[in-house]
Amino acid sequence: MNVGILGSGSWATAIAKMLCHNVDTLHWWVRGQETADELMTYGHNPRYIQSISLPKDKLRVTTDMQAVVDACDVLVVVIPSLHLDSAFRERNITGMEGKILFSAIKGMVSEYDSIPARYLHKAFGTPYDNIGIICGPCHAEEVAREKLSYLTVACPTLIHAEWLSERLETRYIRVQTSDDVFGAELAAVLKNVYAIAAGIAHGLGDGDNFISVLVSNASQEMKRFLAAVHEIDRDVKGSPYLGDLLVTAYSIHSRNRTLGTMIGKGYTVKSAILEMDMVAEGFTGSQGIHALNQKFDVDIPIAEAVYRILHEKMSPSIEMRLLSDELS
Repeated sequence: MNVGILGSGSWATAIAKMLCHNVDTLHWWVRGQETADELMTYGHNPRYIQSISLPKDKLRVTTDMQAVVDACDVLVVVIPSLHLDSAFRERNITGMEGKILFSAIKGMVSEYDSIPARYLHKAFGTPYDNIGIICGPCHAEEVAREKLSYLTVACPTLIHAEWLSERLETRYIRVQTSDDVFGAELAAVLKNVYAIAAGIAHGLGDGDNFISVLVSNASQEMKRFLAAVHEIDRDVKGSPYLGDLLVTAYSIHSRNRTLGTMIGKGYTVKSAILEMDMVAEGFTGSQGIHALNQKFDVDIPIAEAVYRILHEKMSPSIEMRLLSDELS
C-alpha cells in the first residue's frame, strides 16, 4: 500500500523522517511551492525542523493535495486543526472512498466541535474502522535528534494500526497499538489545554511544587472526562495519556506551555499567538472541550479556567488563584 502525508509543519516533517526509514516512496502534500521545491531539491523543510535531512529519492512532494490522495491507500493527516476543514473544502477533495486515514492532529476541529477522527468520518463518510490516530509523548524536535521516543497508533481495525506502526518504528522510535481512538485523541486535546495551564502558572511565578499539584489534578480531570465521554477499560497512566500530558506540560519544546507562559507573563492572548508564529493546538482545543462539556457536564475546573482566560479575557492571576482553592 502507498502512504502519503498531508501537512508541512514540524510534526509532519518528523513523521516523514520516520516513514522514510521503512517505505520506498513517500507521497507528501505541502502548502507552499517553495517548501515543495526545497524538499525535492535538498531534502530539507525550509520552514520547520531544518536539521532533518530526508532521502530525496524517496520523496514525491507536491502542492496538489488531490494528487497525493489519488496516489495513496493510507493517508496521514497532519494539518493543524484550525485549518483542517478549510484545507479540504477549498480544494474540493474527492476520492476518499476506501482510504485508510490516520490523524496526527492534537486538537479540535472548531467548526464541528469535534476531534479529527469524527471530523474525517463526517466530512468523507470514511467508516471508523478505517480511521486511526498517531499519538503519544513525542516532540518533533527530539525525533529530529533521534532521541528514544514512544508512539501509539490507535485504530479500531488493529491490522491497520499494526501496518502503520511497522512503518513508523525505527531504532529510536518504539510504537505500540491500541483501539482507543476516541479516548486517546481526546487525551491529546486535553493535555494541550493542561499544558497551557502549567505555562500560565509558570509565567505567573508559581514554582514546581504548585505546578506538580496542578498537573496531578489535571491527570485526574482527564480520567473523569474520558470516562464520561467514552467509557471503556483504559489505563490513563499509559504513555498516550499521562505520558503525553507530562511531556507537554513540562517540556521546553511544548508550544502550549510556551503560550501559557507568555500569557502568565502579561502578554495578551492575541499578542502571544502572533509572536509565537506557530500553532498551539490548546487554544482551539479549549473551546472544543468547553463546548463538548456542555453535553456531559463533567467537573473539569482546570480546563474551564483555561477556557475563560483564553476566550473570555478573564485575568490569569485571578483565575489561577481561584483554581488553587479547588486543587488537592
